[in-house]
Amino acid sequence: MTQLVTYLDDIKEGAQFQSEAYLMSEERIIEFAKQFDPQPFHTDPVAAKDTIFKRLVASGWHTLAVNMKMLVETLPLTPGAMMGAGADVKWVRPVYPGEEIYSVFTMKEIKRSNTKPQQGICLMEAKVYNQDDEIVTEIMHRAFGYFKSDS
Repeated sequence: MTQLVTYLDDIKEGAQFQSEAYLMSEERIIEFAKQFDPQPFHTDPVAAKDTIFKRLVASGWHTLAVNMKMLVETLPLTPGAMMGAGADVKWVRPVYPGEEIYSVFTMKEIKRSNTKPQQGICLMEAKVYNQDDEIVTEIMHRAFGYFKSDS
């Protein structure tokens, strides 16, 4: 079993973690979009033909939600060890029904707070790929956490 990480001191810059793949089925795409992003190119395969995409595509928010699930299931973190502090997102290409996506998480930088030295921010890059290893989404996560000591 992998040792769980509780403190920012235990995270190594450059460390990478890859998630399992997740199938973005038409059913899942439509179900998510009907609840959270009800636009025709996400909810109706026929109506989607008359949109910019010319076919059904997953909501970018759906891709982000799946990425969050992957992050929680993939990173060896003690529950509650880090809390989200923000993210920058780039939707690079559409995700279509039947595609499988997976995420690669890279720890980019660990920064200690200048004013509260026991606290800090972890910058973590997430790249979401489809089954052809094409990037579909890029996210730079910022997560708040604690160091073991303030030195």
